[in-house]
Amino acid sequence: MGSASPRDHLMKLLEPVVSAEGLDLEDITVTQAGKRRLLRVIVDRDGGVSLDDVADVSQAVSAALDDDNSMGPAAYTLEVSSPGVDRPLTEPRHWRRAAKRLVKAEMRDGTMVEGRIMAADESGVDIDAAGAARRLDYEDLARGRVQVEFRRIDDVDGDEG
Repeated sequence: MGSASPRDHLMKLLEPVVSAEGLDLEDITVTQAGKRRLLRVIVDRDGGVSLDDVADVSQAVSAALDDDNSMGPAAYTLEVSSPGVDRPLTEPRHWRRAAKRLVKAEMRDGTMVEGRIMAADESGVDIDAAGAARRLDYEDLARGRVQVEFRRIDDVDGDEG
């Protein structure tokens, strides 16, 4: 019928490029910014992403785009970054990377659960919800969001001063 969307094409093109740099390709968006287009490439990995990682993957992505000509002849701006704290937790790796963080989880049945992620594996996440341990299977979760905390649990441990 039709061919893949431009976003799908870019995802297929850039996923191996980003993986070769040791990162996960989380998302790609192309938006119009005045006369130019803005190509946002979101990357992440366990342990986070450094500025050097972003610089390295930016060069690799830029080279792949130039070789493929996916963005065409019109000018565009490439922006490579890591996901923000407000991105939804939808994949097991997202939940794993948010360990020890306070999250609000939306269940598929419409209920909400708020608690701290204690552990996450390929089938679900263990949360401390108001002092009670709860196991949430991914199949029952719609999405989650990290809650902004001014003092995380890591900051409080052993801090008596």
